[in-house]
Parts: sequence; structure tokens; C-alpha cells
Amino acid sequence: MFRSFRTNSVTRGMLYYSAALLIGFLILFKSADLFVIGSVATARNLSISPMTIGLTVVALGTSAPEIFVSAISSFQGEPEIAVGNAIGSNIANIGMVLGFTAIIVPLRFRVDILRNDLPILIIVTLCAGASIIDYHLGLWDGLLLFTGLVLFLFRLAVEHRKTSTMASAANITDLDEIPSMSTPKSILMLLFSLTFLLLSSEILVWAVIHIAAGMGVSELIIGLTVVAVGTSIPELVVSLTSALKGQTDLAIGNIVGSNVFNILAVLSIPAVFSPSDLEPTTLWRDYALMLSMTLVLVVFAYGIRGDAIIGRVKGAFLLLVWIVYITYLYHTAIMV
Repeated sequence: MFRSFRTNSVTRGMLYYSAALLIGFLILFKSADLFVIGSVATARNLSISPMTIGLTVVALGTSAPEIFVSAISSFQGEPEIAVGNAIGSNIANIGMVLGFTAIIVPLRFRVDILRNDLPILIIVTLCAGASIIDYHLGLWDGLLLFTGLVLFLFRLAVEHRKTSTMASAANITDLDEIPSMSTPKSILMLLFSLTFLLLSSEILVWAVIHIAAGMGVSELIIGLTVVAVGTSIPELVVSLTSALKGQTDLAIGNIVGSNVFNILAVLSIPAVFSPSDLEPTTLWRDYALMLSMTLVLVVFAYGIRGDAIIGRVKGAFLLLVWIVYITYLYHTAIMV
């Protein structure tokens, strides 16, 4: 009888934390949307150019879920969640997001992505491997990644100066969809959304810690699965919506840019604020798969026959690899 009562209590606790996790995700996504709206409206009122808005505010807003979850978990001394979020999100972006989107609509690579963005993604992914090859993520690793982020943003700024300001911004997002509002209202929305981004990240990390403890698995596993998939949902929505509208290059660019940002911005946060030793599996299992899927993406991009397209068969392969990986993590967790 005591054992039954204890089991019921544990079950109720897991349901409670799972509900908190779901609420945290919902608030996080809505806050990120409001953050972009408030930031763009404020920048417009301050006469900041659309190009600058696109390269900074919108880029930050679309990666806000990963960044804030990484920051909060690092400040709370749980860097495994942040590391799992960064690596797991990249795996999910290629396997789940690109794979599923390509099954619905075949994706063709734009020439500038092949020439500029994919080589950068490979270099950045290798830098991530160099940072954790000693099973330690420390301050110097974080500074290396953060320096890469500065160089990446500088390269974007230089590249987009070669084109018209409005065209540059349009390549990143449709700023016309952002409504105009007064400066006090936009600032109030910005502060409001920022507050709830922090609050929802706190709720999410708190729920993840308790779920991991209740299931008897590491925070890294939860970060690689639940948190990574959850924070990749915005990318899935953007990519699928863009592909259905015929903007397949935007769908691919969204994922490539997001993966670069996840490594340089999200992974650098725990390195700087919460240096820690990593499990060997983080390198040979999780990072190795992230690197392998990135290389497979490159092979698909340049094409064996020079077609530079991810069709339905290739998309199904990427999605299948991701499903197998998640299934493996699940069985590994329940066997612990």
C-alpha cells in the first residue's frame, strides 16, 4: 500500500512537472514572438536601418528560446542542459526539420548558400568539436566560440552592404509583417517580452531538472531530446511555412543560420558562465552525430550528380536517422 501511494505520488509529480514544461515552452515561444515585434518596432522608431534590424534583432529573436534556456541553465549550474540543447537542436534541425520539410516539399539550395554558408557551418561545427575534444568546456572554449560569433556577424554585415538595404533585410525576414507602434508601446512590449522570456526559461529549466531526477536520467539526455526538440519547433514552423510558399531557399537558410548560431551563441554561454567537464558520450555519440549529419547535408547540398537538392528520399533518410537517434537515447535512458 505504501509503495502504491509512493508510485502515485511520483506519477502526479511527473505530470505536474510535465505540465510546467509545456507551459514554459508556450510562454517561451510567445515571448520570443513579442520580443521580435517589440524590438523591430523600437528599432524602426529609432531610425535603425532594416538591414541592421534583420541581422541583429530578428536573428536574436529566432534563436531566443535556445539562448535564454542555455543562459538560465548555466547560471543555475546545469550546463548539461545548455550543451544538450545546443547539440540536440542542431541534430533536430537537420533530421527533424529539414527531413520532414523535404518530404513535404523538395528543397533546392541557393548558390550563395553553397558557396558561403555551408563552408562556414562546417568550420563552426569543427570548432565545436575542438572545444569539447578534451571532455571539458571552459572559458577559453567559450571565448573561441564567441569570437567566431563576432566574425560571423561581421561577415554578414559586410556581405549585405554589397546589396541594397531593403533587399538584405528581405532575405532574412519579411519586416513588413511587423506592425508599427509608438515608441512607449514598443519599449513596453520589449521589456514585457524580455521579462517573460526569462520567466519561462526559469520554469522550463526547473521542470527539466525535476523530470530528469524523477526519471533517473541525466540533464544532458533531457537537453538532447525534450528541450532540443521543443526549441526547434519555431524552426520547423518557419521552414515548413517557407517551403509551402515556394521559398525553399529561405527554409534551408533558416536551418543553416540557426545551426551556426546554436554553436557560436548557445554553446558559448555554458562555456563562459559555467565551465564543466563533459561525459565522453557527449563527444563520440552526440557531437559525432551532429558532425556526421552536417557532412551528409553537405553531400546532399552539392549533390552526387550536381543537383543541389534535398528530395523526398533524402529527407526521409534524414528524418529516419533522427528518429533512430531519439529512440536510442530513450532506450539508453530507461536502462540506466
